[in-house]
Amino acid sequence: MESRQGQKLPPFTFKDAAGKAVTPKDLKTPAVLYFYPEDDTPGCTKEACGIRDAWSDFRKAGLEVYGVSMDDAQKHEAFRQKYDLPFTLLTADQKTLEKLGIWKEKNLYGKKYMGISRETFLLGADGTVLKHYGRVSVEDHADQLLADYKMLMA
Repeated sequence: MESRQGQKLPPFTFKDAAGKAVTPKDLKTPAVLYFYPEDDTPGCTKEACGIRDAWSDFRKAGLEVYGVSMDDAQKHEAFRQKYDLPFTLLTADQKTLEKLGIWKEKNLYGKKYMGISRETFLLGADGTVLKHYGRVSVEDHADQLLADYKMLMA
């Protein structure tokens, strides 16, 4: 995906846990909008738990957090409960992910397939993209997001 820094994301519709449509105007901002492949897999769990463990710092910074994958509401709720995740998980379909540039060719052990790219958007109070993370390190992503947001707001 080309850089959208300083721009708003294209229109999208996700689904929340109740099946209600969530559009850009429904997001509380400033926010972290992070995309991940699948609930309860090692990398996705590490990323989610890193945000959970830094949750008080996200709250102090005034940042909302939204995790987005193709998993359904039932799987999201089980993931949230299992790891005590304090933030919102949303469901996206392939068409929406394609429009956002998050549906990409991936390569695992030489096998190529299409799937969700692990990417994050740091959104400002007006919903514009402050920073786009096209490659994410799950181990330190939460710390990186907080440090970048503090630097951008200084």
